[in-house]
Amino acid sequence: MSLRSSFRLTTLAAGLLLAVAGQAQPVFDQPASVFKGTVVSRGENVVPGSSAEVIGRGFVPGQQVSLVRGETVLNGQPLTVGADGSFKTQLQIPADAVPGTHPVVVRASQPAAATVLNLRVSPQLPLSGQAQFATRSNKLVPGLYQSAYSAASNAVFVTSAVGRPPVTQSQLLKLDPRTLKVTKAITPAPVPDAKGGSVFAVYGVGVDDANGNVWVTNTRQDTVAVYRQADLSLVHQFPVGTVPHARDVVVDAARGKVFASAAGEDHLSVFDAKTLQALAPISLASGVDDEKFVPMSLVLDEAGGKLFTVSIGTPEAAVIDVASGKVDKVIDLGNSISASGVAHDAQQNRLYVASQGTDNLLIVDVVSGKVLHDVAVGAGALNVAFDPKTGLAYVTSRGAGTVTVVDRGGKVVGNLDGGTFPNHVRADGKGNVFAVNKSRGTDDPKGDRITRIALRQR
Repeated sequence: MSLRSSFRLTTLAAGLLLAVAGQAQPVFDQPASVFKGTVVSRGENVVPGSSAEVIGRGFVPGQQVSLVRGETVLNGQPLTVGADGSFKTQLQIPADAVPGTHPVVVRASQPAAATVLNLRVSPQLPLSGQAQFATRSNKLVPGLYQSAYSAASNAVFVTSAVGRPPVTQSQLLKLDPRTLKVTKAITPAPVPDAKGGSVFAVYGVGVDDANGNVWVTNTRQDTVAVYRQADLSLVHQFPVGTVPHARDVVVDAARGKVFASAAGEDHLSVFDAKTLQALAPISLASGVDDEKFVPMSLVLDEAGGKLFTVSIGTPEAAVIDVASGKVDKVIDLGNSISASGVAHDAQQNRLYVASQGTDNLLIVDVVSGKVLHDVAVGAGALNVAFDPKTGLAYVTSRGAGTVTVVDRGGKVVGNLDGGTFPNHVRADGKGNVFAVNKSRGTDDPKGDRITRIALRQR
C-alpha cells in the first residue's frame, strides 16, 4: 500500500471517529433532577428456567430502560417508559440461575437515572415422597388462615378471613379431626361504628384446654378474642387496639398465661387465661444495631417453660422464660430474611425456622445458638410444624404450593403438593399435621382446603 493511500485511509477513519463522537451522548449527560422510580418483580414461584414479571413505576415518560445483571443486559432492546411513567416486561430467568436474591440494576437514560431491583430466584424442588404419606383433604370456606388442635375437645379449630379491610367475611370453624367435617361454625360480631360492615375477623388461633376456650387474633382490629370450645359462643372480645397487628396466639395452660405476637411492634402481649386480664407485656430487644425485633409466629415448650418467636424484621429468634416473662437469649439466625414460621423439637431442644425471603428452613440448636442445618425448601416458606412422634418438620411454602417434610438431620424426605397458596400447618402431637391453604378464586378446586398428613406405618 502506498503512503498516499495509507494517509487517505487514516484521514477517512479520523473523520468517521469525529463524526461518531459528535453524535454520541456524553457519558455524564443530563441526569433526572427528581427521580422517584421504583421497580418490583411479580411471580409466586420464580425459579430457574421460569420468568418474572418486572414492573416499573414513577419513571420519566419516554425514558429508555435496560435491566443489567453484572455486565449482562437482560433485555434485548431498551424498554420505553409510557406516558404514565410505567413499564412492564417479562424477564426470562436462565435455567442455570443460582437461587438467591440477585441485584438487577435498572438503568434509565434520557434523562439518566438508576435504581436496583432485588430479584429473588427460589429453589425448585420436584414433588417427591408422596407414597410415604397418607393424606385426607376437605374443602372448607374461603380465606383459611390457621388451625389449632385441642386434645381435650378432640377438635380442630380453623380461622378464615377474606380480603382486605373492610373484612366482612370471616368464620371460626370447629372440625372433626378424623373426617375433617365442620361440626360448628360462627361468624364474628360486627365491629362497632366501623364503616363498610367490618366484623372482628379471625386469623391466629390457639387452644386453652384448661379453661375450655379458644383464643383468636383479630389482626385488622389490633386485638384478640376468646370463644368457648364447646359451642363457639363468644366469651370475651377485647377492645380495638389491645394488640397491635395481632398475629399468633398461644396458651400456656400449665401457668395460666396467654401470649399474642404484636407483629407491628417489638413486644408480646400477655393475658391471664382465667381472669382474661392483660398482664405486663414482654419486650423484645434486637441484637442488630438500630433495628427492631418484630415478632411473628409463636411456639411453646410447655413442659420446659419456654416460649419461642422469630423476627420478620431481623434474622433473629428469641427464647423467653414464661414463668418470669424475661427473654433468656436472642439467637442470630444468619441466613434468614423475613422469618415468619417457628417450631420446636423439645426432645433435642432445637428450633425450626421458616423464612419467606430466603426460601429455607433453619434447624437451630437452642443452647449453643448454632445453625445446624440450612435446608432449601420452596418459594415463600411461610410456616412450619414439628411432629414429635415421627421427628419430622413440615414446611408450608406459599409460592411453591408445597408442604416440604424434613427430618432432624436436615434431609428432605418428602415434597408434597400443598394445593394453592399453603398458609399454615399445625401438629396434633399424635403423628398428624393439619395444613390449610387459600385459593385463587371461587372456582379453584385446589384452594380453601384443610389436609391431614401423616407418615404411613411401615
